[in-house]
Amino acid sequence: MAKTRPPIALIAALLLAFAALAAPTAARAGGFFSNIEDLPVMPGLAELPGSAVAFDKPAGRIAEVAASGRVSPDAVLAFYLRTLPQLGWRAAGPRRFAREDERLMLDFARKGGQLTVRFSLSPG
Repeated sequence: MAKTRPPIALIAALLLAFAALAAPTAARAGGFFSNIEDLPVMPGLAELPGSAVAFDKPAGRIAEVAASGRVSPDAVLAFYLRTLPQLGWRAAGPRRFAREDERLMLDFARKGGQLTVRFSLSPG
């Protein structure tokens, strides 16, 4: 008895469907935050689901998002001190950055081996 093989078109369609489902997660894992599209997610951090809040006001945008991972505060600061200037940000104090009319602040909280970083964006 001959074995029946699934058609190539079916296999291709299933692979495309899987890639489409996985794309949003993959984009955020090494890309940018969901509500602050121009703020990169540091490798080793993952955006916490449900943590994103954003408001647009006449004075500018207000947004918060949190990410966590098994990283150190020093590693997080080093990453953002190295990366943010390439996006137009400058250091403006401990855990603070400024760009045009915006301010970005990072806050840290550790629980066990996990570090949670809260990013707060506000008009400057």
